Amino acid sequence: MKRLVSIFLAIALLQGVFMAVQSQEIIDPIDRVVNAGLMNKNASGNFHAQGLVSRADLAVILVKTFGLERRKTAQKPDRELPDVPKSYWAYSAIQTVLKTGTMSGYRDGMFFPNQRVTRAEALAIFAQAYGVFQFPDSSISEILAKYPDAGEIPNWARKSLATALYEGFVNVDLATNKINPLKPMSRGDIAYALSKYLERQVRPTSLPVPDEEPPNRGMGR
Repeated sequence: MKRLVSIFLAIALLQGVFMAVQSQEIIDPIDRVVNAGLMNKNASGNFHAQGLVSRADLAVILVKTFGLERRKTAQKPDRELPDVPKSYWAYSAIQTVLKTGTMSGYRDGMFFPNQRVTRAEALAIFAQAYGVFQFPDSSISEILAKYPDAGEIPNWARKSLATALYEGFVNVDLATNKINPLKPMSRGDIAYALSKYLERQVRPTSLPVPDEEPPNRGMGR
């Protein structure tokens, strides 16, 4: 009798785990990231998934998601930014991403906070904050070869995009299997990446090995 009870308990436990996994999978990506406090809807309850992501938006999202302010390098003195005064709404986040090397400024100390980012830029920077996998060049080429427009990815972003694709952070076009790296990054795009990242925290599948130093493109990132 005790054996039967143990079997029933084991079955119930497995069913509970299965149902928990199922419920995790059917949560809408936008609802997941909003509930996690990583992005917001407006006062009317609209998320505006088609809205475009600026460099300032991305900085704020990255700091919230990865707790960049807790990193040792975030304690460095603030930088002088001609186009980001202390009164700017995203000043603290922009300072944090610069000091941690997650994003870079442009020449003459500019950040261009309102500049829109492409999907390649945003996803590569996201992967930098997450931890870029140290894939050999052959593995990077193998991962990217699956996508017909991979040739449009800037050279500096190839390793980072390979990490983002490998981890499932990229909402690839289901009809064409394209990455669309040069298209503007939308709020829906970044919400998808954030949702997949949150799933990784619940069900980790791999361990990232971060770069010691992010790549320096000179013209900003």
